[in-house]
Amino acid sequence: MTSLTTSTPEVHMNPGRMAGVRIESLGKRYGDPETGTLAMADVNVHVRSGEFIAIVGASGCGKSTLLRIVAGFEKATSGSVSVGDKPVAGPGADRGVVFQDYGLFPWLTVRENVMYGPRQKRIKRKDAGATADRFIEAVGLTRFASHYPGQLSGGMQQRVAIARVLAIDPSVLLMDEPFGALDALTRSELQTELRRIHLETKTTVLFVTHSIEEAVYLADRVVVMTGGASHGVPGHIQKIVTVDLPDRDVTSPEFNALKREISDLVHADHA
Repeated sequence: MTSLTTSTPEVHMNPGRMAGVRIESLGKRYGDPETGTLAMADVNVHVRSGEFIAIVGASGCGKSTLLRIVAGFEKATSGSVSVGDKPVAGPGADRGVVFQDYGLFPWLTVRENVMYGPRQKRIKRKDAGATADRFIEAVGLTRFASHYPGQLSGGMQQRVAIARVLAIDPSVLLMDEPFGALDALTRSELQTELRRIHLETKTTVLFVTHSIEEAVYLADRVVVMTGGASHGVPGHIQKIVTVDLPDRDVTSPEFNALKREISDLVHADHA
């Protein structure tokens, strides 16, 4: 992966906010509670505090549905999700979500976008501004703090989206294909930046991606999902693979062996 040339400061989060995620016997049925389509069943994942989990699998296997349930945007049909010791009953400030489409307010500057979350939490404007400045610097956008989203490239907008979520100091960061629409070079840069930020903040991360290489590069463990309505069986976890590599050199034999192992699991579903 490509490193950024800009120097970036260390990022520190509130350690009291750190929390794990427990997903137990989770199921999701659409339509009639008894006869509707069972999209996902018996999903069990225990995410340790500070762990980076990537979720991969073919389209329709339930990756994004799982993430939306953890975010509180959808309700599970069965099972439970908890963050720390608190059951998830809806959206909450303990979970920050980054989507592929950025979701920035076009009428606010970069700084105002990043300040928005802290201000909603009733943090004083001066303190919210200081928080925003810290995370804007962390993602390498200090020179663009007064710009509007429409004046930025896609990669820069995604940096703002990440900074905006980190500024609310979430216990868990949920990311749904956040780099999927970016060009290869920008995607590589943001992967490197996200890995650095995670190593420094130790925020718990659940990251949905179609890219197996991205999953292996970023994650401590990779959750491989399979099935889905189009396969005639509900989406479920096929295997959880631990990424136990001495480094994350994408050209190394060890990295590529693990990448092939996960790819074989994903493609076995189609077979």
